Amino acid sequence: MARLLRVEFPGAIYHVNCRMLGDGRARLFGDTSEYERFIERLAERVDSYDVRLYLYCLMRTHFHLVLETPKGNLSQFMQSLNTAYTVYYNLRHDRHGHLFDGRYKAKLVEGSEYLLALSRYVHLNPVRTQVMRNKPFKERLHRLRMYSWSSYPGYIRESQGVEFVDYGPLLSQMSGKKSQWRRRYRAYVESGLAENDDEFQAALNASPRSIGDEDFRAKVDNLHFGIAKQRLRPEDIALRNMKIAISPDVVIQIVGEELDVHPSEFKKKRRASPLRAVVSRCLIKYTGLSQREVAETLNMKTGAAVSIQLRNLPKLLEEDRSLRRVYAEITKRLDGTQKETQSR
Repeated sequence: MARLLRVEFPGAIYHVNCRMLGDGRARLFGDTSEYERFIERLAERVDSYDVRLYLYCLMRTHFHLVLETPKGNLSQFMQSLNTAYTVYYNLRHDRHGHLFDGRYKAKLVEGSEYLLALSRYVHLNPVRTQVMRNKPFKERLHRLRMYSWSSYPGYIRESQGVEFVDYGPLLSQMSGKKSQWRRRYRAYVESGLAENDDEFQAALNASPRSIGDEDFRAKVDNLHFGIAKQRLRPEDIALRNMKIAISPDVVIQIVGEELDVHPSEFKKKRRASPLRAVVSRCLIKYTGLSQREVAETLNMKTGAAVSIQLRNLPKLLEEDRSLRRVYAEITKRLDGTQKETQSR
């Protein structure tokens, strides 16, 4: 069977579902350490690839993400995320080869009501398992609210929010004052414990490529098959944050100026130097280059070497106040350059 083509563009919103290879008995997340490691890798890549993560839910054998790609770089983001976790998992379990069951599934999502209904569907996953389905209501409600490996606790309790999840777009769809949004969202999601949303289930299963009304599905099909290049209707774009990539040369120049080094210095291997870590993060975040392409740009051997630099950067920034200050200036300049590029 032919693989579905990916429809990618700046501002696209997706429901991503990825399942572990196997017969259902093997666990993608076997203990707390594995859940935590995946979330750590997810947070890193949300930042590196400039993705807006609306919500996530990790289950034993699979995971769900709902996200927006301002740079139209879903494939690069998912390849980096899945590769990073596969390497960790294989080393920990002394295994080799693929971890996931084929390619991840990604459906384009129509904004507003379909996105909101999807968020309820994803957040209810922990209480819709075969084990939980027939449990008493109070037990299911408790599990939903206390489930650690989902973005739901951060939606209903601000104190449990995390920086790498963007709660605003969904919460802002709640009626009433802003102070009431979390309580109203909780009521909206938890109403799904007592009733089935047959209409949304039909929309979820209506197309292998998209989640939305008939008109939205038709437009995505046209994009997919190349029949016609049509833009999504303006009202669907309202909550999206589209960003234009900057030239790698411009990024390297700005980073070099702020760090007071010649651009050629980024291509030199130096022990304990933050130069490559900073420029690697900026190249991925602002240009749309993959880790492999960044490696080629900086004369590094592999994309894995870039991944190591990206992992080292948070620690370097935490330990060096001066570097934090310079890095803040770099991102400020690059954000400004990106806005200027987009307005032309």
